Amino acid sequence: VQLQAFGGGLVQAGGCLRLSCAAPGHIFNSYAIGWFRQAPGKDREFVSSITFGGVSTHYADSVKGRFTISRDNAKNTVPLQMNNLEPQDTAVYYCAARLDPYSVEWDYWGQGTEVTVAS
Repeated sequence: VQLQAFGGGLVQAGGCLRLSCAAPGHIFNSYAIGWFRQAPGKDREFVSSITFGGVSTHYADSVKGRFTISRDNAKNTVPLQMNNLEPQDTAVYYCAARLDPYSVEWDYWGQGTEVTVAS
């Protein structure tokens, strides 16, 4: 199973970026998708997630009101719209898929896409 995260780049503080996670159809249609990030020297942390039906979304407190997760059913992708970016959002962002919505473990991970927010 291959998840692909893309859309990272360099942006000024206050700017925006749109990341996307592409998943195979059988994953996209059955699994919850989550976004995580890992800043240099820090542990990986949860950013946001969306259930397979798109009914429920969750956000880390640090990104609430600035980031929006959604599902693009036509493209089998999960975009993460990131607005009002701050330097502390700088990290490598990863997407992951989870079948069991109550599990703390994520079944599949994609490669990361790097986001750099310049002050």
